[in-house]
Amino acid sequence: MLSVTAGVPVVKETRVNTPLRAALAAATLLLAIAPSRPAGEPGDRELEATLRAILEGAPLSGARTSVLVAELETGKVLFAKDPDVLLNPASNVKLFTAAAALARLGMDYRFDTEFWMEAPRGQGAPRALHVRGLGDPTLVTERLWAIAGDLAHLGLGRIGDVVVDDSFFDGDRNGPGFDQETGDRSYLAPTGAASLNWNSVAIHVAPGDRRGQRARVELEPASDFFDVDVRATTTGRRGGRRLEVSSIPLQGRQRILVEGRIPQGSRIQVVWRKIDDPALYLGHTLRRLLELRGVRSSGRVRAGPVPQGAKLVHVAESEPLADVVRRLNKTSNNFVAEQLLKTLGAEAKGSPGSWAKGIGAVEEFLAEAGIPRGAYLMKNGSGLNDTNRFSARQIVSLLRAMWARFPLQAEYAASLPVAGRDGTIRYRMEGTAADGRLRAKTGTLEKVTSLSGYVETSGRRRLAFAVVVNDFPGRATGAVRAVDALGEAIAAAGGPPEALGAAIAHARGAPPPAVPAASPADLAASVKTYYALGRTSDRRNLAFLRSALRTEAEPALRLAIAECVYLSEPDGDTSRRTFLEAVPADPSVVARLWAAGAEEDPPPVLPSLGELAAEGNADALAKLVEVAPAGALDAKLGAGIADLLAQAASSAPEELVQALRAAPPPAQEAAIAALGAGLARPEEAEHPFPMALAGLAKRQDDLGAFARTAEARLAAAVEAGRGVKAAP
Repeated sequence: MLSVTAGVPVVKETRVNTPLRAALAAATLLLAIAPSRPAGEPGDRELEATLRAILEGAPLSGARTSVLVAELETGKVLFAKDPDVLLNPASNVKLFTAAAALARLGMDYRFDTEFWMEAPRGQGAPRALHVRGLGDPTLVTERLWAIAGDLAHLGLGRIGDVVVDDSFFDGDRNGPGFDQETGDRSYLAPTGAASLNWNSVAIHVAPGDRRGQRARVELEPASDFFDVDVRATTTGRRGGRRLEVSSIPLQGRQRILVEGRIPQGSRIQVVWRKIDDPALYLGHTLRRLLELRGVRSSGRVRAGPVPQGAKLVHVAESEPLADVVRRLNKTSNNFVAEQLLKTLGAEAKGSPGSWAKGIGAVEEFLAEAGIPRGAYLMKNGSGLNDTNRFSARQIVSLLRAMWARFPLQAEYAASLPVAGRDGTIRYRMEGTAADGRLRAKTGTLEKVTSLSGYVETSGRRRLAFAVVVNDFPGRATGAVRAVDALGEAIAAAGGPPEALGAAIAHARGAPPPAVPAASPADLAASVKTYYALGRTSDRRNLAFLRSALRTEAEPALRLAIAECVYLSEPDGDTSRRTFLEAVPADPSVVARLWAAGAEEDPPPVLPSLGELAAEGNADALAKLVEVAPAGALDAKLGAGIADLLAQAASSAPEELVQALRAAPPPAQEAAIAALGAGLARPEEAEHPFPMALAGLAKRQDDLGAFARTAEARLAAAVEAGRGVKAAP
């Protein structure tokens, strides 16, 4: 709990008791009935029992899993569960791509981008500038701006066409697995030998100056390559935000379509979308930057080869491959992985680089590492979608092979995210035995989660481990939490036994031990202090807030801290998840925080929850429905919940109906009543939700059946909200 002394927040630790002791007892029971085996290092049997308890308990029971934990140097297996079963490893495939690239291309390999000037064609005729890309996955606008300066300093003054040569790669831009998912999300960006900004563009959307005005949209980088169509409008401050941003190929250009609504006073929202023609994207951006540098262009941007007789005038080199691989694994960048794979194919098998050539080069490397060709399935370099199959034993074999290769060992291990510190596990396993001592690559797809890497245990043993989980029941949040608990347990081996019990409790989502509720005055003071930090939207406060969240046990205060994490980084996936996970099923906790933050403007929880719900976030909508019964505890809180449900019903009607259908009966009834009250207000006379609900009721599936029953219940709730007694 947090107390305030002279305006300074002080975090008090809470002792872990009953839930952890129960979890440790479960592990001890499993140990007692486990079959005997030769004695190993101290704690091996306890670790095995703990890992088995996590895998056999919720939320991983019923999932398909492949797990292996082994000593790095000797290969001695400490734990195994179906280690040879081939499963979809998701982004753990990047471990294989990165290893092959380092081994075949070398740590110091650099990607070149060449700039050529065409030979003079006549007196005074402007010469074309040619750009030859060689697969650089790290070229961004900032570097291109510096390159434009270097070219301007050559005294070009005036050029004709800007011609981009991307023949180092073949013309197939979307690899195997990318075709299984349609859309324009940035993680689906195409490959290209000449590429820029990971072949995506940033779209900044802000509200207009007044209600009804079009939203303000700016692109980074901006150029003639884009055709921007803004249809999104500015609404009143109470309106829900729901933006739809689309990126569409358009005859050698890219159309950016922005639809929806954004409330007055709303923060700027930044959305990344893929582009479809990397060569023209690079060419148009370069021409724009050259013009800003004073170099005039009288021609057009087009694709084509560098002609004979052209003169090389500049070469831009990337950072070393070791740094590129670090970026690949720390951020799990699909685009970088596929660029590396095609480059590997071009260098090993000859240009143009292709997926087939790149996979062939990886297979040759893996055979040398002891993983025979044909024992696995690898079709792309990123692990996207349902395309690849590896086992936990094969992943551990790769990890051990790279550990044995000096000096690749250091660069490869350093590329992996560190638990609780950086990369994709920066906010995972915080404050546990794994914090700072476990390095691992994550993998996430629908019904797939994986975690594989290196760890030094509490007993100072160095291990390699791989966890691959497919087809888990329930939501991804629980499965990821359980996989993290496996990592925590492995890191805790050889240390205090309480840490193993804590891992089991974490896997099961055991609530913090009960503590006496803070007095209203103490809670209000602490809430005020935290929100003063959270509302600054300063990411530098995240470390403090997350540390406070780990040690705080008072439920209402935990919820306030979690919302402040979200407010400090509202576009971060981890921050959103942290906030939503903290919203409890007990509506009285929300009511207590609401009362404690009565003087806050805006009030606690509801604005953040409503913002995410209006965007169609399934978890936010589920939480909004769950807290609906809290409206009965406070009239103003009830009115706020009714408003948010009405907003969500306008911007995400189908998603709201799905959340209502999945909710427990008490929450479902309270939410429908609150929604009816929201729709009964005079300003909602033309609300689109009843029509949307009627459309869903025509469907011949489970959702349609629920919608048909919900129509009558909602109509009665609307009548009740208008103060008219509903007919029987």
